[in-house]
Amino acid sequence: MKHFWKWYKENYHLNLLIAVSLFSLQIVHLFWLFTHVILPKIGLGDWFLPFPFLNWLLILVDYTEIPALITTSLIYINEIRSKNKSFKPWLYLFFLNMQWIHLFWITDEFVVETFHFAGLWWWLAIAIDYLEVPVIIDTVKKLVLNIKRGQTNLILEALRDRE
Repeated sequence: MKHFWKWYKENYHLNLLIAVSLFSLQIVHLFWLFTHVILPKIGLGDWFLPFPFLNWLLILVDYTEIPALITTSLIYINEIRSKNKSFKPWLYLFFLNMQWIHLFWITDEFVVETFHFAGLWWWLAIAIDYLEVPVIIDTVKKLVLNIKRGQTNLILEALRDRE
């Protein structure tokens, strides 16, 4: 593991860019969830336009969630390993890894059939999905700060060195 973390720190800026790129795609999923699931559930109708292209986009985004969770978790594990005294990396790591529960939750029907208080459990499943939002914001902020500091040049150099 020592070699992995050494490599990770040397390529942090590239790893951050990959994590932010993958994890930011979840905004598409959250938009669909809000417009196609939440709004109809509260009686405001379905606002999602199901064009075939959008369905394919949603499927592609769903397949990126697992690598997004892994790459983004590594950002916060790296912060914790660097003796960061802040509680925030622990909190965001918790928010991220709550997504595994949501991933294995499968469907709304599973919740309804399994639990007596399906309404409460349904909203809990939805809330877990939205725990991604503060993490997405935080990782995008980290990337923007790296860009402002000129550290994106390190990403470009690392990519050029690999060619």
